[in-house]
Amino acid sequence: MKIEVKNSVKPVDYIKSMKILEKRVVDVFNGKKKELLWILEHKTTYTAGIRSKNSDIINKKLRVIKTNRGGKITIHSPGQKVVYFVLNLNKRKKDIRKLVKNIEKCIIKTLNSYNIKSYNDPKNIGIWVGNKKNPKKIGAIGIRVRKWVAYHGFSLNVSNDLSKYNGIIPCGIHDKGITNLKSLGVKNYQNIEKIIINNFLNIFH
Repeated sequence: MKIEVKNSVKPVDYIKSMKILEKRVVDVFNGKKKELLWILEHKTTYTAGIRSKNSDIINKKLRVIKTNRGGKITIHSPGQKVVYFVLNLNKRKKDIRKLVKNIEKCIIKTLNSYNIKSYNDPKNIGIWVGNKKNPKKIGAIGIRVRKWVAYHGFSLNVSNDLSKYNGIIPCGIHDKGITNLKSLGVKNYQNIEKIIINNFLNIFH
């Protein structure tokens, strides 16, 4: 199935990107446009998914945007790759669990290209690295499905400022850390968009 690929070089406003995604969902459902894969970065933006709680916000002065994706509270900021998609499950398999597994596979394969071993956690959605007794999250997943069209996507921490997570309880998880490629010793990640695109298209062909 043909997927349109977009890679935005400049940061995209979060609310603007949501409006574009929402419209694309309607167009894909109606057969007016192709499915979409869109890689971008946002300026520092805190967002709360449908399962978030006020207690997940430590710094009450933060401006948090409510969104209709799954999951809890997270942050997008420069140095984090945000990977949005619009996939028509009506023409694929109507299996959300398989969709999540394939997204996990895409992130794991991308990290593997940098010799980073990572894994999923059935109890805490996302992708983790390090010892399972002291795991650190490197990839977050948040999706929504409307009329069997899946959208939103995942984020991958590359070189973002991890101190910005201090004002929240990321994804509502108290006892686990956060990391990125830079903290794991990766110095050259300039081609990461190409790696993500190749892995995504190979999985969702």
